[in-house]
Amino acid sequence: MTRLPRWVPQHFAAVRALLVLTAVTGVLYPLAVLAAAQLPGLNDKAEGSLLHDGDGAVVGSSLIGQSFTDDEGAALPGYFQSRPSIAAGDGGDYDPTASGASNFGPENVVDALPDPGLGWEGDEDAAKSLLTQVCERSYEIGEREGVDGSRPYCAESGDGAVGAVLGVFRSGGVTGEATRAVSLNEACGSVEAPFLAEYEGVPVECAEYGEDYAKAVVTPVEGDAGEPEVPADAVTASGSGLDPHISPAYAGLQVDRVAAERGAGAREVAALVEEHTTGRFLGFMGEPAVNVLELNLALDEAYPLS
Repeated sequence: MTRLPRWVPQHFAAVRALLVLTAVTGVLYPLAVLAAAQLPGLNDKAEGSLLHDGDGAVVGSSLIGQSFTDDEGAALPGYFQSRPSIAAGDGGDYDPTASGASNFGPENVVDALPDPGLGWEGDEDAAKSLLTQVCERSYEIGEREGVDGSRPYCAESGDGAVGAVLGVFRSGGVTGEATRAVSLNEACGSVEAPFLAEYEGVPVECAEYGEDYAKAVVTPVEGDAGEPEVPADAVTASGSGLDPHISPAYAGLQVDRVAAERGAGAREVAALVEEHTTGRFLGFMGEPAVNVLELNLALDEAYPLS
């Protein structure tokens, strides 16, 4: 009797294992997970945690944030505002297919100034630093909510705010007396005068586009701003850019504006905020948070805009 080569039964065993594992992991396991996902209490999460308006139409997911702005990007005054979402989608529109962070770190404090003939919108090489973005948002939110939008290392400049950062030239390179100081985030022609008149006895200059300031010591200026009234989550995006939550502090900052716009009492609106505030996971992990989309849906139901 002729015996089959040793490799033949080995290959048959491999094929059988492939078929069995394909059936178990590719068919039976997914079907079991699908069946479990239909159980009460799990089916909503399995379908994407979808939220519906009063007419039953799907308006979003409780897991993904949304922007409550008009076509020009201005905040709608009758709605609570979400966190920034700069890196998620074009212009920060909470695009779940473009989730990501800016990857800017705390040392990202110097703007890449635009060509004066092109401006910020026209110069693709121009970019605002993380610090300047935070400063701009803080002052904008402060103006919108009627509070002080100043914060350390930020300075009012022109019609907005910039990171208060100097490029200081010193006699010994990185040490010694200051011989020259330049406001790195304020381009000449965009401001009447730098945010600081002088530094260590040296007049502060505006920044000339195209000039090399690489030999200057980058020096952030703290200023005299105290504890910021605008919370950190109001001016910074989450790691994914999709976070649907804001802090209770940021929600509380917006109560008066939303209540006035909807003709409701501030106490009633604050009570809705409290209803939609979740505590720490297991009582000690994370921070309390407010789901903005769920809160705004509750507002539309309780106090519809006229």
